[in-house]
Amino acid sequence: MKLLVIEDDREAASYLQKALTESGYGVDHAADGREGLFLATSGKYDAMVVDRMLPGMDGLSLIAALRAAEIVVPVLILSALGAVDDRVKGLRAGGDDYLVKPFAFAELLARIEVLLRRGGLPAATTRLKVGDLEMDLLARQVTRAGKGIELLPREFRLLEFLMRHAGQVVTRTMLLENVWDYHFDPQTNVIDVHVSRLRHKIDRGFDHALLQTIRGAGYSLRLN
Repeated sequence: MKLLVIEDDREAASYLQKALTESGYGVDHAADGREGLFLATSGKYDAMVVDRMLPGMDGLSLIAALRAAEIVVPVLILSALGAVDDRVKGLRAGGDDYLVKPFAFAELLARIEVLLRRGGLPAATTRLKVGDLEMDLLARQVTRAGKGIELLPREFRLLEFLMRHAGQVVTRTMLLENVWDYHFDPQTNVIDVHVSRLRHKIDRGFDHALLQTIRGAGYSLRLN
């Protein structure tokens, strides 16, 4: 699922992007209201997190413009203004929820999940399984044959992408764009290094290797 974070505070935006990405979401960022409105009208987002006080166009005006254009993507408003009147104004402007700063990330994440459910989207997959390899997306846990496997955040994202495309050949370009968010090949061995580490963790000690290198094409997670 894809989220748009519209936040002008660089530190806060960086934190949200990193935390939401590690929680399994694709995240784009806009640093001001006008850029945010431009991105929001693309129609590719499942939910938005919008700061109320933004340069260029304030958050409430942005949301009102979206609703006037009949764009109904769920919006969570972030604001340091926490009075009842402020929250009411935010909701009446078209916001679906309102969270006062400072906030706990766990609460923000839970509120996003609720908005996505309200939006009538199909229930997200919470468990992936390829043979005896299992991934719990909510608990962020991986096991093989019941044995726990400790993965770093990037390794977790890499394995998740491979499991979602089990049996298919996954190219380097696909991994760069969906796991590293690169839209070009940086001519480094970053993928090879991470795949090697991941293969060591999920296949070592087992009779059958799941993660295979397809020469000249890419990689594949498969049973045979």
